[in-house]
Amino acid sequence: MINWRKPIIGAALRIGGHPVFKNLNFLKSIEYKSPEELRRLQDEKLEQLLMHAYENVPYYSKKLSEAGVVKNKSIILENFHRIPPLTKEIMRREGENLYSRDYKKRGWYPNSSGGSTGEPVQFIQDKNYLSWAYAGRFLYNSWAGKDVGEPELKLWGSERDIFYGAEKISTRLRRWGFNTILLNSFLMTDETMAEYVERWNQFKPKMVGAYTSSIFEFGRYVKRSGAKIFNPSSIICTAETLTEDVRRFIEEVFGCPALNQYGSREVGVVASECPNKQGLHTFLLNNKIEILDENLQPCQSAQMGDVYVTTLNNYSMPLIRYQIGDTAVVSEKERCSCGRSWPLIAAVTGRISDHFRTRDGKLIHGEYFTHLFYGKAEIKKFRVIQHDYDDVELLIEPAGKISSKTLKDIEEKIRLVLGGECKISVNEVDEIPRASSGKYLYTISEVTRE
Repeated sequence: MINWRKPIIGAALRIGGHPVFKNLNFLKSIEYKSPEELRRLQDEKLEQLLMHAYENVPYYSKKLSEAGVVKNKSIILENFHRIPPLTKEIMRREGENLYSRDYKKRGWYPNSSGGSTGEPVQFIQDKNYLSWAYAGRFLYNSWAGKDVGEPELKLWGSERDIFYGAEKISTRLRRWGFNTILLNSFLMTDETMAEYVERWNQFKPKMVGAYTSSIFEFGRYVKRSGAKIFNPSSIICTAETLTEDVRRFIEEVFGCPALNQYGSREVGVVASECPNKQGLHTFLLNNKIEILDENLQPCQSAQMGDVYVTTLNNYSMPLIRYQIGDTAVVSEKERCSCGRSWPLIAAVTGRISDHFRTRDGKLIHGEYFTHLFYGKAEIKKFRVIQHDYDDVELLIEPAGKISSKTLKDIEEKIRLVLGGECKISVNEVDEIPRASSGKYLYTISEVTRE
């Protein structure tokens, strides 16, 4: 079948000022370059970003000078490790001091972190960032067996369908243009999953993107019900760690490779597995990745540490050595057998999410509760704990006075999925403790853990 969508997508992106296919072709041209050549290309982009940040971003003008990264109008990359890490707390405190002075000319747009570490934060991105993000996504999708415009199904969280009952027309048009359909993973019952099987089989997706736990739960339903399911080329699992036992189960049920992907709203896709499954390839022309120990020293082979990301394409608000809040393991392999020299991460170990269940058996994805805190600037950190089917506790570290309107909005949307009789207690605390793993758990269900 002719893929007529691909040229139309390319033309639409060009008209919108996004040279995505130009970037994609460049990424393909360097796909199998040597490690030395790739590091040189990354260093060039890093130097350009650092000079821009020094000249245009108030916060970094001072920090890069103090770190000795900029001297006599030259970049000294050897001092990059001296730049103090950027944290969510600093982002909140500094605000527009982290914006480039020319951000209004860069096609900027606001965004908000998903709060997967319990700390939602506001930031901006721009057209250049988005163009490279699309290019990276298209390249990775090709690794996973899907070309631009071929059918893609997402088993994903859509709070808009729950809150308002409908999506914007522009969102629907974009999905139609990209040949993508979304199945809502926030509310999954046997009835809705039976409908999902029908839509899946009618659509015949080339690739599926899903929250790891959602596709696992859907797979359990498919196996339990004995339903016949169309086999896509691959299933991309994200938002939570893909363990080997879960991977095996997904591959058994859906008859295709299950591949791990890691990213966040702040920095886009960080790393993805290719079908050889020997680690996650980092997208080194989109982000520079560091895995550091508690002393901010690079972790050694097979060692676990905190992930720090430097965005290389977001000139409106550069994030330099951003402590994203996740932990990962340094790969023992220098190169994947696929032939690509893109640096590998062995595993991402620090993202944890719990499902909630209602008394009548509905499954509510943990990401649903994370979405409730988007844009709530007066909340620094949060944790949602389900003690019983209709008993929920909110632990909140306030960043300022929390309005009754904010709390009412959160509580109403919790009751929307857990029931109108759900008892919700709100406790403001000075600090929400980390788990033993070093992560902040943003949802905990004592019901599903029983």
